[in-house]
Amino acid sequence: MHSTARLAHLSSPLPVTRLQILARGSSATQLAAPRRYASNPVSELPTSPSTRYLKPVYDFSAHTQSSATKNTIALGDEYILPVYARPPFVLSHGRGSWVWDVDGRKFLDFSAGIAVNALGHADPGVSEVLQRQSSTLLHTSNVYYNEWAPKLAQLLVTLTHKEGGLGYAAGGTSPSSSATKQGAKVFFSNSGTEANEGALKIARKVGKDRWAAATGGKVDDPSCPKTGIVCFENSFHGRSMGALSVTSTEKYQMPFRPLIPGVSVGKLNDLECLHRLITDDTCAVIVEPIQGEGGATAASEEWLGAVRKRCDETGTVLIFDEIQCGLYRTGSLWAHSVLPIDCHPDIVTMAKPLANGYPIGAVLLRDTISSTMTAGTHGTTFGGSPTACAVGHHVLSRLSDRAFVTHMKEMSAHMNSRLEVLPKWFSAILQPHVRGRGFIRGLGFNNVSHPGEVVQLARERGVFLLTAGKDAVRLVPSLNVNKEEVDTAMDVLEGCLSSLQA
Repeated sequence: MHSTARLAHLSSPLPVTRLQILARGSSATQLAAPRRYASNPVSELPTSPSTRYLKPVYDFSAHTQSSATKNTIALGDEYILPVYARPPFVLSHGRGSWVWDVDGRKFLDFSAGIAVNALGHADPGVSEVLQRQSSTLLHTSNVYYNEWAPKLAQLLVTLTHKEGGLGYAAGGTSPSSSATKQGAKVFFSNSGTEANEGALKIARKVGKDRWAAATGGKVDDPSCPKTGIVCFENSFHGRSMGALSVTSTEKYQMPFRPLIPGVSVGKLNDLECLHRLITDDTCAVIVEPIQGEGGATAASEEWLGAVRKRCDETGTVLIFDEIQCGLYRTGSLWAHSVLPIDCHPDIVTMAKPLANGYPIGAVLLRDTISSTMTAGTHGTTFGGSPTACAVGHHVLSRLSDRAFVTHMKEMSAHMNSRLEVLPKWFSAILQPHVRGRGFIRGLGFNNVSHPGEVVQLARERGVFLLTAGKDAVRLVPSLNVNKEEVDTAMDVLEGCLSSLQA
């Protein structure tokens, strides 16, 4: 059978067949049946904090480690660059929202690989696409066409036209086929960092084009002043030199200065600074509509509209980094899909959930911006591989299914209803407002030492959470998480906060 025909059925949003995986040791469990999405999952909310998890479930001290755990950690310490501070256990396998370590401990994963595993761990459909495509055509490079990169690019563009974003209003009708072809283009990379690097390069080239058109100069004139870039405090756009230069966090930047010049830093949601920051010499503004690593803080609609207006006044390219908040994590395709079109960007970058953990990133840009890029102006060896794009097409087809989106919105609303009461119950330690939207949420703490403590307390109770910025705990579960799993995570979180406040 032709490879397209073999794989096309796997992009169906209908439940996929069960996958038989090897169970390991005492942690072997019977696989659940394909998940059904309930239409009315809402139930009565608790009136006081749960007391089920006041005490730890797991002890991670050295004397509890098996020889397998000790040997793996020792091997890593000997041969892996020590740039990560990991907890002292070794994960072995997962299923859905759950993972197990080699010693049989079970964890509910509300970190989802840092907002990556939208369909959870060991998803049968993803595994089947990987197996089939890798045994058909794994990698070709971009010297040649492959059949899956155009299909995934088409899906990204048509979904954006349909659901809103990049200048298209949410709920609007899709443009005609001829208009669709003129709407947007996609560049595939291997990661979010590379997507942001590509976006910044494109914006720099557009800036030179616009300066040359306005002044009669040459685009390759080294005296062109339209090269400045604007980013914002608490941003995170990646760790390569260009992306790091617009990641305005001291602990990330300090060891690697000097960084690229010409970067100005503003404050998210500060209207007064925009006129000073964004000038005729600015080629790019890059911003996360909802900051992820920086604290799960959302940019306001008013502020994003003002940014868009100032970019239009100065001929500046506006880039939205939706690597963490995009692709349905907020309940819509893009975090900006629900906003008026006068808040929309010229470029959107994405990565994390697009292939559910298989490395991929992408830049989606308006045709008015993409026209500057011609053969040889940018490239990648691995980006847009047939395997990455086949998996991405499968994942995005399922994430965009209406039943899936409805379920995700119901579950995130339920989680939010439980989160919203926590600042009232734990007012001594929590800031008054829950941050973020959908399934990217943050709890702000009054004491900056508390987020790390809560993450550790939750881990000891069998739940994975993340910190965000200096003062927040972040919740970014898989998008197909169910109500029982949400309630378990919330019960554990309440137990941690009770222990912390005691």
